[in-house]
Amino acid sequence: MSWLEAIVLGIVQGLTEFLPISSSAHQLLVGQLLFDGHDPGSAFTAVTQLGTETAVLIYFFKDIARIISRWCLSLVGKVERSDPDARMGWFVILGSIPIAVLGLLFEDAVDTNLRNLWITVAMLAGVGIVLWIADRFAAKHGTKELSELTLPDACVYGLAQAAAIIPGVSRSGGTIAGGLFLGYSREAAARYSFLLAMPAVFASGLYKLKDIGDDATLSWGPTLLATGIAFVIGYAVIAWLLRYISTHTFAPFVVYRVLLAAGVAALLATGVLSAV
Repeated sequence: MSWLEAIVLGIVQGLTEFLPISSSAHQLLVGQLLFDGHDPGSAFTAVTQLGTETAVLIYFFKDIARIISRWCLSLVGKVERSDPDARMGWFVILGSIPIAVLGLLFEDAVDTNLRNLWITVAMLAGVGIVLWIADRFAAKHGTKELSELTLPDACVYGLAQAAAIIPGVSRSGGTIAGGLFLGYSREAAARYSFLLAMPAVFASGLYKLKDIGDDATLSWGPTLLATGIAFVIGYAVIAWLLRYISTHTFAPFVVYRVLLAAGVAALLATGVLSAV
């Protein structure tokens, strides 16, 4: 991977990780369109996500520190286990289990077969429609806040996030859609999607670090550069998205997903892009 590829892919990762449009799909597409069909691979994607998740860690540092502190204190009886922050700690842990289990079980498929662009097209369009339906549902019923999160809801959130092992689904898109269907407000669904992603993304990125040196197409310098760029841009995107959805719907992202899926399908059908 060249330095130019790293810069472009770092920008793409930062711009798309938190928007419900699938960062992994964009990494695949940009690699094919701009860099002679070069797929950056799941290891590169996972490692650069460490940059965007570090942005989450810093942006929500006070909330995260409070949740971890209260959760730890609840373990030794110094805080009631019914404390909202202590419960949130358990919910994030439990909600991270599905994607961890499925990610390990289907690791080979994630690295190979599931990166087929026809699958990406189907996921971009399909999840886009699901997000549209969820957004319309939330317009009438989206009143719940994170303080009202329950164990069953946390499990549903976790299953929704687990679908993101398939490129094109979008971790934020799947999790937010799940939250909207559960009756949470747009901002609450987005905030929880950020918090829920942290354990899984950090675990995946750290696990995939071992593959950077083993992959002949990847090297540490460009990968670290891309990760740093993703961090800076990702931080700005978090701040923008939370302000945006407080007064707007997810409709523009739905339209973008469907149009992108149609465009990629046309490029695949005409041979401009290769499905694998």
